[in-house]
Amino acid sequence: MSPVTTCDVAVIGAGAAGLVAGHHLRREGHKVIIFEKQSQVGGTWIYTNKTEPDSLSLDPNRPVTHSSLYLSLRTNLPREVMGFKEYPFVVKKTGQRDERRFPGHGEVFEYLQDYGSEFGVYEMIRFDTEVIRVWRDGNGKWKVRSRKVKSGGEGVSEVFDAVVVCNGHYTEPRIAYIPGVDRWPGKQIHSHNYRVPEPYRNKVVILIGSSASAVDISREIASVAKEVHIASRSTSNEETATLPGYDNIWLRPMMENAYEDGTISFPNGVKISADIILHCTGYKYHFPFLDTEGIVTVDDNRVGPLYKHVFPPSLAPWLSFVGLPWKVVPFPQFEFQSQWIAGTLSGRISLPSPDEMTKDAEAFYSSLQSSGIPKRYTHNMDGIQAIYMAGLFLQFDYNDWISTQCGSPKTEEWRKKMYSATSLNRKARPETYRDEWEDDDLVFEAYQDFAKKISK
Repeated sequence: MSPVTTCDVAVIGAGAAGLVAGHHLRREGHKVIIFEKQSQVGGTWIYTNKTEPDSLSLDPNRPVTHSSLYLSLRTNLPREVMGFKEYPFVVKKTGQRDERRFPGHGEVFEYLQDYGSEFGVYEMIRFDTEVIRVWRDGNGKWKVRSRKVKSGGEGVSEVFDAVVVCNGHYTEPRIAYIPGVDRWPGKQIHSHNYRVPEPYRNKVVILIGSSASAVDISREIASVAKEVHIASRSTSNEETATLPGYDNIWLRPMMENAYEDGTISFPNGVKISADIILHCTGYKYHFPFLDTEGIVTVDDNRVGPLYKHVFPPSLAPWLSFVGLPWKVVPFPQFEFQSQWIAGTLSGRISLPSPDEMTKDAEAFYSSLQSSGIPKRYTHNMDGIQAIYMAGLFLQFDYNDWISTQCGSPKTEEWRKKMYSATSLNRKARPETYRDEWEDDDLVFEAYQDFAKKISK
């Protein structure tokens, strides 16, 4: 073990990941500056009714809207599960707070503000400050060039020992490839720019995707649209059926072609004349400010090479990432990763050698390939990664592995069980799971645990 040291650390972003990273870095004794482009904390949880002029968000020079929230969004996890371990997401009966177990996005935003206040994170943040470039100087230090959002110009450069990247990954959309769509006369939009259903009134909409946002938005649009056709690779080519409980939502396989006459064809011979294609197809990792001279790359949405989704081996621990995995409970995982990063920077926690970390990452990527898992699923910790080998973890195994490195408590058993119960309930009651459940025993256990933490 090296002696415990103090580092000057730059954190990029003051969303949930940046807040918890800043808190744990300072708790470890480091000096921290958090750079935040917006005027408040919360990142993707800051709702705005503004959308981008480019409805597909493909223009690199477009004015970027950071948030992808739609007005009606509610969490798809209960507050007990999704809250930080150290700061439980309990109901607050003050003001206009949302007391539901699966609250709306505004309640999550308030919770993150509460977290920032509770741990004094605000004093570390530079608001309205855009990071233009991050790179290493000749002395092995990191330079961060930033500027005030409204000022323009080249900005100012500062030197740090380490950089923690927490800029999120729900801003740069991924778009489905549709042969012939360039000649198709209808409108295309990505869910990043969806806010309310009214613009879809009396329209025929083809929605691409099958994840959480696709499920919510398809139902909401169906309340005003003429027809909604959900195109998904998870639907076989032979299947075509209406969604149970709806007479204007059809489940279809992925579309084949788009045509100049406004029609869309599907593998089972069906052709539909559509007005709008709505891409609920996820997002790309995007670090336009980060210059590692090619050491860290994004290839088919794999950020790599990374040791355990956090450290580039040859740059560790001086460059790290918080929050890359998806299909996870994000906030507690941010805590585990932040504790690990803070401890490695101080020298309290040791990392393997760069060679060992590189071999570990290569073995992980090899196991994905041999299992037939595409690169774009590298950071997916859902059931698709059920193989446990060479660093291929499901989220709770991954979190508990990090907790062991840190010498901190592992994920609570009630949290694991509640996550599983919610997943099963969501499948059984896709329309009502947020308001009907059968795990009150786990809720009781969670609040018993919260009472101990709050009393401390």
